[in-house]
Amino acid sequence: MQHFRLVCAMLAEMAASSRIAENRRFIQHGSTSVYQHCRNVALVSLLLCSKFRLHADVRSLVRGALLHDYFLYDWHSGGPSWHGFRHPAIALRNASETYTLTPVETDIIVHHMFPLTPVPPLTLEGWVVSISDKLCSLYETFRLNERHILRRQKLVSLR
Repeated sequence: MQHFRLVCAMLAEMAASSRIAENRRFIQHGSTSVYQHCRNVALVSLLLCSKFRLHADVRSLVRGALLHDYFLYDWHSGGPSWHGFRHPAIALRNASETYTLTPVETDIIVHHMFPLTPVPPLTLEGWVVSISDKLCSLYETFRLNERHILRRQKLVSLR
């Protein structure tokens, strides 16, 4: 509960001075918005640090997680080609226009797509967010597929 309050407080603070709330309109995985996905990644990152007793810069970890997909477009329709490879640089540009980023936050945003992008994270926080991003992506995508399978199964059993 403490992690959730921290993430929500930081999101509210950041939303007051940025376009981060716009991410509610864009779908990331399945039916999960980019806003929800970034919140999920921040929460899972905090949980991993707590579980494994990792000494991370919590503020930079959460801000970096909340900004790691700050690309501000619907990548499913009309976003730049090669989205997976290009969006970290776009997210960094957008975040840098609004915030003064720490080196840790920059590392998180730029390297979160490793190994799709060739350079691995250089900080503990970058690794934690990169791993959390993959865990959340799998869960968000699987959850949609699970619902789809259940719906199809109900339709088949009704026939």
